[in-house]
Amino acid sequence: MKVDAALTTNLGRVAEEVRRLEAMGYDGVRVPELNHDPFLPLTIAAEHSARAELVTSVAVAFSRSPMTLAITAHDLNAFSEGRLVLGLGSQVKPHIERRFSMPWHKAAAQMREYIAALHAIFDCWYEGDRLDFVGEYYQHTLMPSTFMPENTDFERPRINLSATGPLMTQVAAEVADGMIMHPFSSEKFIREVTLPAIEKGLATDDQTLDDFELDYAPIIATGADDEAIEKAIAVARDRIAFYGSTEAYRPVLEVHGWGELQTELNMLNKRRQSAEMAALISDEILHTIAIVGTPGEVIKQMKQRFGDVIGRTGFYVPSLSDEENAALISELKADTGAG
Repeated sequence: MKVDAALTTNLGRVAEEVRRLEAMGYDGVRVPELNHDPFLPLTIAAEHSARAELVTSVAVAFSRSPMTLAITAHDLNAFSEGRLVLGLGSQVKPHIERRFSMPWHKAAAQMREYIAALHAIFDCWYEGDRLDFVGEYYQHTLMPSTFMPENTDFERPRINLSATGPLMTQVAAEVADGMIMHPFSSEKFIREVTLPAIEKGLATDDQTLDDFELDYAPIIATGADDEAIEKAIAVARDRIAFYGSTEAYRPVLEVHGWGELQTELNMLNKRRQSAEMAALISDEILHTIAIVGTPGEVIKQMKQRFGDVIGRTGFYVPSLSDEENAALISELKADTGAG
């Protein structure tokens, strides 16, 4: 199992931090696309690290054309000597249309075509194929030699797709190299919904789960002492309540017979009643969705619940020393059945 750590988006601190994280034994560093571009800190990280993989977790696909994303991904991958893991996500319709002013179609179908377009572009650059991609949403049919990147010594970027529902999960298995699961999940949902959808998608190309990287960083409530753990539990309840209020994540609750909770949480969220939302997250829900306990207990639970299927995860306890975190990382990576 590969273990990643979140990397700062403060460009002035990236160099020092990535060196520290790599020395601690992390396999990769990941940057989300929230209020900063994820590729800039990862470019600095590439220069100041030797082996850590560089993970966008995730970059918003639909805010860019496949060509503009392919150029950025190629350049960072080449500069880092093949260490980029291009984690992609769709975002949601209001953000794509109203924040990015970009088109939104049918999300799963659009993403399938988007990644197919990326593959066509990479086939052109890395294999010398003629660029002739014509889809419903994207067309890429022009690639003069002047615009062909020349630094193709390393393999093309790997693509991991963020997915929750069965449709996008199947898309990930059909066209991507791996899948990033949303933190709002559970072992039951993963085994009964996610894995069957992945296996269905992989079957279209005669692949198995051994050929596919499953990335899952669960919600964790831990800390150096009881007080820190209790504070982390409160944060976890808030996160679960917030995610649970969203219609897209209702299937996770429904697997456990808690579907109506989504309706209640949604109503409270519209009224901005966050305390009341958190109060609805019982201990049973908390311990089903999140992993709670001392750092050692959390590591043990992560391996027991997901060690046979998860190839990549994230883990870091800010209240512990670098040496303590390094020991936990080593324990998490040891004797797991995936990755």
